[in-house]
Amino acid sequence: MSVQPLLKGKKRQPPKARDEQAGIGQTAWHLFDVFGVELEYMIVDRKTLAVRPDADKILGYAGGEGASEVEFAETAWSNELVLHVLEMKTVQPRGSLLALDGCFQVDIRRANEILAAWDAMLMPTSMHPWMDPATETRLWPHAQNEIYEAYERIFGVKGHGWANVQSTHINLPFADEDEFVRLHAAIRVILPLLPALAASSPLQDGRLTGLMDNRLMAYSMMQQRVPSVTGRVVPESVRSIDAYHDKILGKMYREIAPLDPDGVLQHEWLNSRGAIARFDRNAIEIRLLDIQEHPGADVAIAALVSCLLQKLVTEKWTTLAKLHKVPGELLERLLFGAIRDAELTRIWNRDYLKLFGVTGRDSMTMNELWHHILTQCMQPEELARTGWGTCLKTINEQGTLARRISNALGANPNRDRINEVYGKLSKCLEDGVSFL
Repeated sequence: MSVQPLLKGKKRQPPKARDEQAGIGQTAWHLFDVFGVELEYMIVDRKTLAVRPDADKILGYAGGEGASEVEFAETAWSNELVLHVLEMKTVQPRGSLLALDGCFQVDIRRANEILAAWDAMLMPTSMHPWMDPATETRLWPHAQNEIYEAYERIFGVKGHGWANVQSTHINLPFADEDEFVRLHAAIRVILPLLPALAASSPLQDGRLTGLMDNRLMAYSMMQQRVPSVTGRVVPESVRSIDAYHDKILGKMYREIAPLDPDGVLQHEWLNSRGAIARFDRNAIEIRLLDIQEHPGADVAIAALVSCLLQKLVTEKWTTLAKLHKVPGELLERLLFGAIRDAELTRIWNRDYLKLFGVTGRDSMTMNELWHHILTQCMQPEELARTGWGTCLKTINEQGTLARRISNALGANPNRDRINEVYGKLSKCLEDGVSFL
């Protein structure tokens, strides 16, 4: 193998029940003191782009035989539910998102150099365009596989919502109950807007479905046997930590208990809403962002989302009380509109627009709203200095990655055209550039 020893990392012992730090620790960090980011990529064949169940191979090479997590200086790699997915994440709390994209870009090239020995590589976007999960799913068979086997037994994970979903997760800390309540309320109201920034899954089963975010549609339906696990995707409004336990965690544990008598899954990570509280590390994890074509775009989106949340928790445009009162039905309707139309989704609710300081408008598209948010939340100098402005300008002017993929494919793409476009996307990931 051509990879030099300096590429190798340090093997970590598998954490109990997968309660890893992901960039946030037990320290009582205050709101926006630190950030944790997780990126998931699929492993594919370099020539055919078919999914390759090689995550244990690359983790074993980088960290030693049997490794399920490997730690580098700034980042770590770990396994996920299925063998064709590799997760990259911040290993320590980061006081800034600056330069994080560069750390992940080093990881991309490091991983691709290792995978080249098996004629494999990483591919971006949040769904493989033609994977058949019924026949191609291979569960992680090593450390803590009892968790994955329990998921398979209860829910059946050989479907798109489980086996063919790659996302970006943002972890944001809270130090006490007041900070938790503020952060949760703010995250809850912005979740429907996230596909308008980050949708990257217009294909499923080798065809354009008419949805811009097939990942989130599949995700919303994956745990219907126990409805409280996912809920309406957008979490319920809560005004205390006790209320969160009563309305969300407690109900979820009660409903799954008859199917999980040994309590294998009865941990807070069972919660599959679009944002979940991780009291084990005093953070809320945002899960609704599709992975982009290169880490620079993911970090730029994370920066904009974090800036928006800072404005909301400090009540720049509205009060916390009004955030709590936003109806779940409205947020659900907006979310599923964005799953279908992404940035072109039109918002017809004046009260919702007022949450973000928009007045005098009866309606606007989500793309227009994000442009307004960008101008209100981030300074041009910061955007230019960090490079985030270039990525966000591409999304604002040329559409989400899902839109750009759809435009590149044309109306009825065949397999050759899909291969060509996704080959270009893989090159974007390797080179760290936007798909145009």
